[in-house]
Amino acid sequence: MNALAARRRHSAAIALLLLLGLVVTGVAYSFLSPRQADAAPAAAGQIQDGKKLFLANCATCHGLQAQGTKAGPTLAGVGAAAVDFQVGTGRMPMAAPDVQAPQKPKQFDDKEIAALAAYVASLAPGPAVPDADVSSGKGGDVAKGAELFRVNCAMCHNFAGSGGALTRGKYAPSLRDVEGKHIYEAMVTGPQSMPVFNDTNISPESKNDIVAYLHAVDKQENVGGMNLGNLGPVSEGLFVWVFGLGIMVAFAVWLGKKAA
Repeated sequence: MNALAARRRHSAAIALLLLLGLVVTGVAYSFLSPRQADAAPAAAGQIQDGKKLFLANCATCHGLQAQGTKAGPTLAGVGAAAVDFQVGTGRMPMAAPDVQAPQKPKQFDDKEIAALAAYVASLAPGPAVPDADVSSGKGGDVAKGAELFRVNCAMCHNFAGSGGALTRGKYAPSLRDVEGKHIYEAMVTGPQSMPVFNDTNISPESKNDIVAYLHAVDKQENVGGMNLGNLGPVSEGLFVWVFGLGIMVAFAVWLGKKAA
């Protein structure tokens, strides 16, 4: 017992206990933490093609090893989904750093985008490009998707997905007529100011419900006449002020001339 007590009082005992605790915590976290889907294994040739495209088009901002620079963040761990979203919607590559990357015509074809995604996915595990069965909106519950959208997305993107302004020159883009795959990828990667909705926050099936809702809004007929962008009272008030007040002023002028 004296020998055991002496070992406990040894100066290295606390350090060893802390090290053991960190090892146990790390192992437990690796097994129990929620995981994003990792990218599927890609062919070595596809990864090499992606690396060549990366060095020619992306390394200026993101670094030769995609480690990040002052002009662009690291890409290690963003996964194939982030590349497919950013490049597939034309947001990347950017001509120059700016407050936000706007959507524009894409500069690469699908094969090149897949190669770039494979290269970035090979750097570190990250969210994969989603399967069509959870990102196309087919079979989704539109009513449930509408509820999830109102709770999680409408405060930035507007109730109809028409987009809206944020702070410091940023904005939530319109979600009208956006491919379901890109909506799903945005949810799991969190581009720009958007938070990340992993599978713990919103399940893949629920993400598909949200896509189904947005696609239903795209096809919805506006039986009430002009929707004015579905932007709510701002556009409606502007319409009243410009056209309603203008008509009243013109009518008043006409009455004045008639009286004269």
